[in-house]
Order: sequence, then structure tokens, then C-alpha cells
Amino acid sequence: MVSRTAPHAPSLADAVGAAAARLEGVALPTPLQPSERLSAVTGAQVWVKREDLQVGRSYKLRGAYNLLAQLGPEERAAGAVCASAGNHGQGVAYACRRLGIRGRVHVPSTTPRQKRERIAALGGDAVELVVGGDTYDEAAAAAAEHAARTGATVVPAFDDLRTIAGQGTVAAEIMAQLDGAPDVVVVPVGGGGLLAGVGGFLAERYPQVRVVGVEPAGAAGMTAALAAGEPVALPELDSFVDGAAVRRVGDVSFPLVRDCGAELTTVAEGRVCTEMLDLYQVDGIIAEPAGALAAAALDGIELEPGSTVVCLLSGGNNDVSRYAEVIERSLVHRGLKHYFLVEFPQEPGALRRFLDEVLGPDDDIVLFEYVKRDNRETGAALVGIELAHRDGYEPLWKRMEASPLKIQHVAPGTTAYRFLV
Repeated sequence: MVSRTAPHAPSLADAVGAAAARLEGVALPTPLQPSERLSAVTGAQVWVKREDLQVGRSYKLRGAYNLLAQLGPEERAAGAVCASAGNHGQGVAYACRRLGIRGRVHVPSTTPRQKRERIAALGGDAVELVVGGDTYDEAAAAAAEHAARTGATVVPAFDDLRTIAGQGTVAAEIMAQLDGAPDVVVVPVGGGGLLAGVGGFLAERYPQVRVVGVEPAGAAGMTAALAAGEPVALPELDSFVDGAAVRRVGDVSFPLVRDCGAELTTVAEGRVCTEMLDLYQVDGIIAEPAGALAAAALDGIELEPGSTVVCLLSGGNNDVSRYAEVIERSLVHRGLKHYFLVEFPQEPGALRRFLDEVLGPDDDIVLFEYVKRDNRETGAALVGIELAHRDGYEPLWKRMEASPLKIQHVAPGTTAYRFLV
């Protein structure tokens, strides 16, 4: 009797290997560079994986092309559609043009103009760009409706094994570039596709590697999913880190992340902004908010001195017009910029007394704007003050408390702060 065995089911690592073969000559093997700055901060040997230098300036091409390259003739003829915060759309646009597939990319209105323009440039005549809705989820709903109506293939940004396997090629590439496996790999997290691919691949082939996923504090969907035991919708979402601002992580990516043993941590958006500025000013690297996520978390992760750490810089599609907000958020996060509502009496010399008696010698007024005239005797002003040092706030507040003026600190995260600033 001839014995028969069931065929070996391909593992995620096998799928990553097959994806790497499809991507050869399409996706660039991006540099893995040592970072003197991050190594000095952490005491570890930190390497930065420069996916900001990938085609489309992010890793997203890997997953998009791997999925589209596997479509049959009829599927290709029906076209492809996706929703994107910007980077995935660029990957889909390039892949569609490269493979000769008609594509459609839906992005929310919050997507930076720079990303929209790159989608159009990479896709050329092969791709239609549609802007609508305020969130990624609204763009996803529009893409799903188009697919149901036309038969086009939906190309998920993170929630498909073909996408995930493509993203996992980043990990395979790191292993080929390093002389031995690193101790730690730090990965930014949005919907979970990159972490699922990287974490799943490493768990199979290099289980000794510690994997840390990093989410923005205002969009920690994977952390919420792990706590709930399943993907859940976040009741509130801070969309500043637009490449990782996903309200609900994927049904396919979630169990892979859960089972790969990855750790999860969060980083405040202001800390991300500070890291973006350090990457630009010190390292000469233009990173978008999601691209700086992993590096921003390093000072909060416990690392063994001298250990080898790889940090994924996932994207560099940052609109230059956003740097004013980046600087603002960084200053507030570092405690160097504060806002106050000051009720001034409507009499000569009131502002002069505020400058002489409340402001310190190194304090600088960077905003002064009357917001409401209460009555003939008083008027409230929004005052922004920049400090030379973080520890200058306590003396400033004590002088404010001693002042006869009525002064209210507009704290970050409060309703008043979101409304006024």
C-alpha cells in the first residue's frame, strides 16, 4: 500500500520567501544604516532600516505588488481598488502601472497633499485618485462600495495574507544584510500588516529576536485589540500620525501579531514630532510621523547595553507644510511652550505690568490674541509663551498665581486646547 501524506501547508515565512522572489527587480533593497545618535541615546548598537528610500518612499509597495502580481487574467481585467492614508496608495499606484492594471485609490481628505501628488505621479494614466471623507475608514468604505459595484479587486493596506507576506520581506532583507540576527527589531504599527509580516517571519525563522511594535498614543488600535482579545474600534482617534491612524486593526493581521509574541508600546504624538526633527536636523533624514514612530520609542524601551537593535523607518512622505505643526507639537511635548487665557483689565499699563511682573527674562510671548471682550472692564487674551528651559514653567506659574490677573493654563488634551490652538 502506498502511503500518502497531506501536502505541507505553506507557512508565513514560506509566503515571505515567495514574495521576495516576486519583488526582485521591483522593490529596492533599502539600506540598513548604523545610527550614531540613537546608539548614543540608548547605549545599544542601533541600525535604521531605510524604507523611506523605497519606491514610493515607504515599505507599502512590497505588500501591494505581492498581492497584485498574483491576480489572474480576469481579475486584472476587472481592475483594482484600495483605500489608503497615502503610502499604501502609492504602492498600489506604482504596482498597477507596472503590471498594466487599471487602479483606483481612495484617500481621506486628511491625507497630506504631498502624498496625493505622489499617488498621481506614480500611477500615471493607470490610476484614478479619489479624495473623500475625514478618516481612513470612510475611504475604505468607499473603496469597498466601488469593488462591489464593478468587481474590482480590493487591495487591503494590511488585512490580507498576500499584503502581509509582502511587508514581511523587510525582515528577510534585514537578516540578509546583518552579520547574524539582531537582538531587537522595532516596528511601527497601524493596521498591523507590517508587524504581522515582520513578527510572523521572525517568530518562525528567528524566534530568539525580540520584536517590539510601536503605536501612536492617540491611535493604539493593536494595544486595544490585544486587551480585548479581538479587533475593536477605537472610540477616538488622533489622526496626526496619519500613516498609522487606523481605528480598527485587521482581522487577518491581529492573530498573527497576537501569536508572534511581539511586545506593544505607545508613543505620544509630541514625542514623534521631536524625533522627526532630530532625524531631520541631526541625521538629515526626512521622516513622516509614522516613519519616526519606531525611533521615537527607543528611549522608552528597555534595551541591553551593546545589544543590536534594528529600527524600521517606514516612510518619508512628509509634506513640508506640516513642519510648523511638527515644531509646535514638539515644543508643547517638551514643556517649552504653553498657552494661557489671561483676563486683562481694560486700562492703560495692564499689558506692561504683565510683562514686567509675570514674564521671566527668558520667557518669550509667541502669540497674543484677544479672544473675547467680556465687558467694558475686562478682556480675555490667548497668550502663548515659549520658555528657554522646561524647568522655567513652575516659576512662571507661581508668578501668575501671585498676580492679580485671572489666568488659566490651557493644558494640552483639554477641550479648550483643541478649540483654541
